[in-house]
Amino acid sequence: MNKNESKYFNTAVKMDKALIALLEKKDFEYITIKEICEQAEVNRSTFYLHYENTADLLRETTRYITDRFLSYFSVENQSIAFEFENRALNDLIFVSPEYLSPYLTFIKENQRIFKTSIRQFGTMDFEGVYKKMFRYIFNPVLARFDFPEKDRVYILKFYLTGITAIVMEWLENDCSDEIDSIIRIIIDCVVGKSRE
Repeated sequence: MNKNESKYFNTAVKMDKALIALLEKKDFEYITIKEICEQAEVNRSTFYLHYENTADLLRETTRYITDRFLSYFSVENQSIAFEFENRALNDLIFVSPEYLSPYLTFIKENQRIFKTSIRQFGTMDFEGVYKKMFRYIFNPVLARFDFPEKDRVYILKFYLTGITAIVMEWLENDCSDEIDSIIRIIIDCVVGKSRE
């Protein structure tokens, strides 16, 4: 990356962070370009060098958050979507420490971003991200486990809603419980409490 690309990238990250900070305080519809520029400490012309409007910035900020989230997973776990047909069924169980640990680590290290993302879920089009994940990851996994196609969306919503509720409670407590403890709770809820 050359100096100009680096400067362009750094400015974009500043604007992403500025928008996230503003979304903590108010709904997207009420955020102005002026506020974004003040928060990011850039001038208005810089904003327009990067974006046509606030919706462009919002799309980029959603990608920024998604990319940050994915960076917490190993390359092998990121590429699993391309290997569903060849993986053993046990490798396709995502409610495991291997997948939950990076997920929860991201949340703990990015509590502010995660809370904002949940609160602004519809605005930031995370529903679109979810639909892509369902189509390319969750649906093929559920198919491999022989769940009927018409039931898959319900099954996934059940799991995700439960896991999200646990995570939100953890966030309410400032992520004070250890990640391993939260992993155990999620696995106990999804798989059933292990009998020793």
